[in-house]
Amino acid sequence: MENSKEDLKKRLTDEQYEVTQNKATEKPFDNVYWDHKDKGTYRCVVCNEPLFSSGDKYDSGTGWPSFTKPVRSDSVDKREDNSIIQERTEVVCKKCGAHLGHVFDDGPSTLPSGKPATGQRYCLNSASLCFES
Repeated sequence: MENSKEDLKKRLTDEQYEVTQNKATEKPFDNVYWDHKDKGTYRCVVCNEPLFSSGDKYDSGTGWPSFTKPVRSDSVDKREDNSIIQERTEVVCKKCGAHLGHVFDDGPSTLPSGKPATGQRYCLNSASLCFES
């Protein structure tokens, strides 16, 4: 799959391109997956790599899709992000480098299902994801 700048601009919406390539952030509570409850896998919108499972998704109250962990520990990379006053950890797709969002250490220790969780909150942009049931 070709991922040149020109190809990506053709394949992705303007918002998907801005989020995944320029580290933009979509509006909270006004994105496709923040309240999505179907069972399945969330994949990278750029390269289709499986990234997160609906079984690890929870309502963080932030207005963005939030997960406690990726499907595999090697699905994503974490990078230091000092672009604003608050120090954050950026999350990118390990396969193609697309910006996904950020990870914080304020997630739940258990999910509503009773399933143990990691204590992490992967706060992602819906625009960086596609869903497969």
